[in-house]
Amino acid sequence: MPRTQPLYKEVKQHITESLRDSKWRHGQAIPSEPLLAKRFSVSIGTVRRAVDELVAENILVRQQGRGTFVASHTRDYMLNVFFQIVGNDGRKEFPQPHLLTFKRGRADLASEELLGIKHGELVFQVQNLLLLQGEPVLVDNLCLPAKLFPDMSKNLFVNRDTSTYGLYQMRYGITVVRTVETIAAVLADARTRTLLKMPHPAAVLKITRTAYTYKDLAVDTRVRFVNTRHHHYLSLLGKR
Repeated sequence: MPRTQPLYKEVKQHITESLRDSKWRHGQAIPSEPLLAKRFSVSIGTVRRAVDELVAENILVRQQGRGTFVASHTRDYMLNVFFQIVGNDGRKEFPQPHLLTFKRGRADLASEELLGIKHGELVFQVQNLLLLQGEPVLVDNLCLPAKLFPDMSKNLFVNRDTSTYGLYQMRYGITVVRTVETIAAVLADARTRTLLKMPHPAAVLKITRTAYTYKDLAVDTRVRFVNTRHHHYLSLLGKR
């Protein structure tokens, strides 16, 4: 039967399935390329091409002289991969979160659609104020399905010593592998203006993001409002 995709794509799929099934957990080294080539009965070059794509997608990380590891969603990893707000002076820093609300309830229709959940399913709804250089810059409204995070609590969320995605990964074995964002400029409502210390009227950047784990399972969705007076959104496309 003819092959429907390149051989390296099949190897990539096998590696991804092993990651999804937690055969190799975050922070652990995957087998060497020669061992993987032997396991899948392919050439080392084929394995390398598959691994290269997973590295480019920030799912695996190569460490010089040590091997290839499953990416851990540490604070630095989150900052480099998933946080695109940069100061106008080029400075990028990990935001300091300040929890405003944490509650369990029902998702609105927009969140249900983005998360792919049934009407009436329980979710956790979290609102954070994010500070950069001590000043409020982002209002972050997060919604995550309760069924994926059964013991999530305000105390657990606030006292995490890692990023939000790091909490998902370390406590629940859920790894965010990609995000989808839409960005628009909108007028800020009164509460957002107050939280971000902005005058009336004021425009903010509205970022709607949904995060996905393997097999396109949505794990959270959020709406962010960003004060761009001293900051901007930085998007880097293509390979370095």
